[in-house]
Amino acid sequence: WRLPDGLSVATGMAAKLACSGRYISGLDDGRIVEDLASYSGLNRRIELEYSNNRASARLLGMAPASATWRPDIGCSLDIGDLQTLDRLVAPRRAAGYTTSALPWPRGDATGDVEPAIQAVAESILQQDNAAGLETRALLMVRGGRIVAEAYADGFGAETPLLGWSMGKSVTAIMIGRMQHLGQLPADERAFEEGPLFPAWAGDDRRAIRLVDMLQMTSGLDWDETYAPGSDSTRILFQVASASDVAMLSTAAHRPGAHFHYSSGTTNLLARFVHDRLGGAQAQLDFFAHELLDPLGMRHTYFEPDPSGVFVGSSYIYATARDWARVGLLMLNRGEFAGDTLLAPDWVDRAIAPNGSSNDPRYGYQFWLNAGGDALRWPALPEDAYAMMGNRSQVVMVVPTADTVLVRLGWSSGRYPMEENFARLLADGR
Repeated sequence: WRLPDGLSVATGMAAKLACSGRYISGLDDGRIVEDLASYSGLNRRIELEYSNNRASARLLGMAPASATWRPDIGCSLDIGDLQTLDRLVAPRRAAGYTTSALPWPRGDATGDVEPAIQAVAESILQQDNAAGLETRALLMVRGGRIVAEAYADGFGAETPLLGWSMGKSVTAIMIGRMQHLGQLPADERAFEEGPLFPAWAGDDRRAIRLVDMLQMTSGLDWDETYAPGSDSTRILFQVASASDVAMLSTAAHRPGAHFHYSSGTTNLLARFVHDRLGGAQAQLDFFAHELLDPLGMRHTYFEPDPSGVFVGSSYIYATARDWARVGLLMLNRGEFAGDTLLAPDWVDRAIAPNGSSNDPRYGYQFWLNAGGDALRWPALPEDAYAMMGNRSQVVMVVPTADTVLVRLGWSSGRYPMEENFARLLADGR
């Protein structure tokens, strides 16, 4: 009964991922097809074409879809009115932004790795890929410097890779940055300026606070399953506005009481940021000048949906080194290379357990090891927390080890992240 949805999801996904894969990550056609096929073997039959910064897809001649690359902005599906996207101007980089000669983390001069840890990283990457796990980048930061860094063939330190749901954590960090700059009240737990959105003024959703959204305890109903016709596939591959779909979610639980992982919630947070900053151009400029520039993130793209709002739940591309920079910002409680970008107490709140009754081990769009009845990753230190995304994208922060670990890849099944990270931590002591 969902055949039309299945076709449009398949071609929408193919067009979007092919566009970003080619124009951002520089993947070849074979790699793009195999990445799509990891979701369904039928995707090998999708017809892909590229021209004029656009990727087009059809499946058995049906359900045509396309996505367009806008330089320094990213790829977005060609759905609905695209005037907002077409008017966007890529932000001008700050002075020195385009140079990589500075020492890491400001620049890309990384110095020497630590041979013992590097050997472990290379061994893990080799074993992963011999097992078909498709690890593409593995990086370890300890004491503020890169001590190990390994890449699969065809990938390197300047290859931006899709973080999927790690964009959720970046969306939260944007809110933390806005608060630090005085553009939002300093404490999201006491956000009392009325409903977060005008559409919520007349129903139970008016009681939802910003902290509830950040902790995935908003109580909003949402279908996070990834099947044709679900909420989560619609927002990514079938509609012009991800946040418009999420705005229709009804209240299912009392705010703050129940944890429910929801990409819709994060896209509402992205809409909140977009609206508060003053629209698509202001959002793009803020991200570039208030996060990318000060963090030295030279190869990062946060992609908007066709309406111009960042797809906060899913569409962010960055190199392993750029992902490590985000982890280092959190590890250092909001300080980066001498600059304070986030309030230390905001970081403390962001990695504190939520108040739900079913799973407190989730902070402000960060997965937590501790906070519940059992550790999420028993082999890792209790204070570990992570940004995580589909296909086992991970940025793990371990404060007691003064360490950030990054793994990027395309694993369709279980990835032994906990075991591999425990090996790296053990050899990094």
